[in-house]
Amino acid sequence: MERIYLEYSDPNGAEHKFYEVSVSGAELTARYGRIGTDGQKQVKTFPTPQKAEAEALKKAAEKRRKGYADAVEGTTPKRGVMRRTITEGKATTKKSAPVLWRFQSGAMAFGVFVDADRAWVGNERGEVYGLTLEGEPDLKFKLPDGVKCLVRDGQWTFAGCDDGNVYDLSGKLPFVAYEVTAGAALLWLDIHKGMLGVSDSAGSVYAFDAESDQQWGNVDQKGSMGWMVRVDDQGVYYGHSKGVGMFDRTTGVSLWEKSTRGGVLFGWQEGASVYAGTTANLVQRFSKAGVHEADYACDGTILSCATSPKGEYVFAGDSSGALYCFAQDGTRLWKLGSGCGSALSMQYAQQRLYIVTSQGFLAAVDASEAAIQAAQQGVTPQVRDVKMAAALEVRAPQTALPVTAEAGGRVVLVCVRDGVKLRVQPVGGGFQAWNVQFPRDLREEGARYVVDGLLDAGGFYRVVGEIRRLSA
Repeated sequence: MERIYLEYSDPNGAEHKFYEVSVSGAELTARYGRIGTDGQKQVKTFPTPQKAEAEALKKAAEKRRKGYADAVEGTTPKRGVMRRTITEGKATTKKSAPVLWRFQSGAMAFGVFVDADRAWVGNERGEVYGLTLEGEPDLKFKLPDGVKCLVRDGQWTFAGCDDGNVYDLSGKLPFVAYEVTAGAALLWLDIHKGMLGVSDSAGSVYAFDAESDQQWGNVDQKGSMGWMVRVDDQGVYYGHSKGVGMFDRTTGVSLWEKSTRGGVLFGWQEGASVYAGTTANLVQRFSKAGVHEADYACDGTILSCATSPKGEYVFAGDSSGALYCFAQDGTRLWKLGSGCGSALSMQYAQQRLYIVTSQGFLAAVDASEAAIQAAQQGVTPQVRDVKMAAALEVRAPQTALPVTAEAGGRVVLVCVRDGVKLRVQPVGGGFQAWNVQFPRDLREEGARYVVDGLLDAGGFYRVVGEIRRLSA
């Protein structure tokens, strides 16, 4: 039989995928994935060529029922990737911030997240590093494309990648937890209780559930360049070239929108407020009901912002490499140079301000009152440049599963069909009949899998440890 090549494009712009199936003798080869990529490949051998061809035709018919159509490979363009250009100005302060340590990741860095054990950085080369809070690298992941952001949802760490995927970095090897193939380049992500909020370079905003199913999309936005998206129990907050707004978490209905002074280049939330860093040299604070509450005036375009708990202090980083701290009412408390480029993202934790920069650094700044007062007098600690660990294991996404013949007391999962979708659910073990967040490209109807454990993520399960395929 001839090769069958099909493509599917979501009318809302959220998915652009292909499926290819071919037969050689008794061997069936299926290839599938995002348009413009090589995708994943599966090969199966059947008892006879006739059975292989029948299975291929069956698979193609199933895809056509789902909306796939015959196409010519190479005629549909790959989704574009946004490579952010930072125009950095001349330093506007000669006094330096008290940087305790800094780690050179090797490329412009956007992603940062700090938890109780580690500080994480992700860069434009798709490299993600985990360091102890004292600056010692102990984890390295290599993803297929650049990393724009790192987020945390309970005990799980996720990386948003320019290939349109969100990778779970919580286990032994990263895997695709969410698939987001928006027509425009993804710029920012946030996750809260399994719900993923996405904003892209066209200003569109999408919401996905834990199964990577799109819940809603708002693609007819007034602005572009959606560098801000934040999610909580009530809604999804966004920011783009025209301002900020909020969508209902469940329906995607617009609840409010407000103009900002300048376009929004970064966003933060804390408690009952959202914060927007803008091109007009301001961080603007709005209540989550859309009321403008305060402004924090800086001396350059704001590339990132953050707050301490309850918003007692507001921090910002500008395009000239300066860091700022404000009181809640807008009073500027200090301004100091980072010494390692402009802060593209930041997070405050335990009296430290962690920044990732245009020069590729992850740096820990001592933001305690004593350290800042000393820095304002020109006294700073000796910066420790962290060295890359020579023997650091590189963890990359798995494209095929190891096979085991026995469950060995671990949790067994099964892949079942639910209408047009494939779901993965636990088998016995006293678990609820909930779905398991599981890599879509590893799902196969009827297949069984073994995992080290499952954790309740609030209406669905997340995998603990390694995933293996269970043989017959």
